[in-house]
Amino acid sequence: MIEVKVVNKGHQPLPAYATPQSAGMDLRANLDEPVVLKPLERRLIPTGLYIALPEGYEAQVRPRSGLALKKGITVLNSPGTVDADYRGEVGVVLVNLSAEEFTVNDGERIAQMVIARHEQADFTIVEALDETERGAGGYGHTGVK
Repeated sequence: MIEVKVVNKGHQPLPAYATPQSAGMDLRANLDEPVVLKPLERRLIPTGLYIALPEGYEAQVRPRSGLALKKGITVLNSPGTVDADYRGEVGVVLVNLSAEEFTVNDGERIAQMVIARHEQADFTIVEALDETERGAGGYGHTGVK
């Protein structure tokens, strides 16, 4: 378990794991009034949370499966990344992919946040890459089974 420092400028409880083996914690909307998302509309929804992650970690903001399946609401830049040196408010870019309006209410669980380790890369310029069986085969190259 790692320590993540948090300032809660909102009025919602801190994110918490629902079960002992949960990977993600629910993020809640921190709103003064409900926000109506029309079909295909996107909005930045505030959480009231400001976090300081340890170096080498990121927070990934992901959709909640229930909202996606039942209501067509998802996180547009999924997963959204909160970097360790970011100190602004954690916001969630929601989009309504359904044909009906959706109301985001204060305190509603709108996304989940996963804290993950990451590495940084150092690119090295070379003249050629090693050959593989797949080669340059891209999207859909491995077929459908």
